[in-house]
Amino acid sequence: MDRIVIYQKPTCSTCRKVYQALQAAGVDFDAIDYYLEPIPKEKLKELLSKMNISAKELIRKKEERYQTLKATKESLTEEVLIDWMVKYPELIERPIVEKGGQAILSRPAERITEFLK
Repeated sequence: MDRIVIYQKPTCSTCRKVYQALQAAGVDFDAIDYYLEPIPKEKLKELLSKMNISAKELIRKKEERYQTLKATKESLTEEVLIDWMVKYPELIERPIVEKGGQAILSRPAERITEFLK
């Protein structure tokens, strides 16, 4: 059976809700604080592929860093956005939950329920 991994920021309220839901469901999982253990570029690409979303959909657009990087320009490529998320983890929307060949952005937190079925 594939182990569940949650990529999170423990101080994030949505991350805490998903973490608690995983505990309540009694599933074994690993929790990775991606501020302390940054997600490598290839792993981030893999997660994007598993979630079937673009880097533009995963980036936190309300972050001050996003604004200072002028990331809103349409000319920015997936590679540039991914590089920014690797360098500045605060730009990654959270939490990401992965299980085998699947992953979801569990936002809102209730999305974890459908993922566990």
